Amino acid sequence: MAARAAARPIAHAHTIWDLVLHIAAWDDAVLRRLGGAAMELSDMENFPPVTDTSDAAWRKALAEVRSVHEKLAAAVAALPDSRLDEMVPGKEGAHYTFYYMLHGVVQHELYHAGQIALLKKM
Repeated sequence: MAARAAARPIAHAHTIWDLVLHIAAWDDAVLRRLGGAAMELSDMENFPPVTDTSDAAWRKALAEVRSVHEKLAAAVAALPDSRLDEMVPGKEGAHYTFYYMLHGVVQHELYHAGQIALLKKM
């Protein structure tokens, strides 16, 4: 499984592994923003490099994406409806609400899930 996740069947495109780490990074960013953190991801955080392509490292990446996703789902389930219209903390000039951000993270995951599904067929 690790070899398949690290494979790059399309030159210059992200691998399944890249996408899994990217999804985990953004789920964590959304979770932190729900907690009140005003933060942005650096390029390195946005697509963390895959430096170890062992089976153990792949299992660790999968455990991480599952863990952060479960934490995000629990935080959303506990979020009072009254907070949905609050502005997301961020750089000066932040202009979107938690409602907008949460819809965005769902769309983000679905988009990358589609990419992963296509890569798995190659």
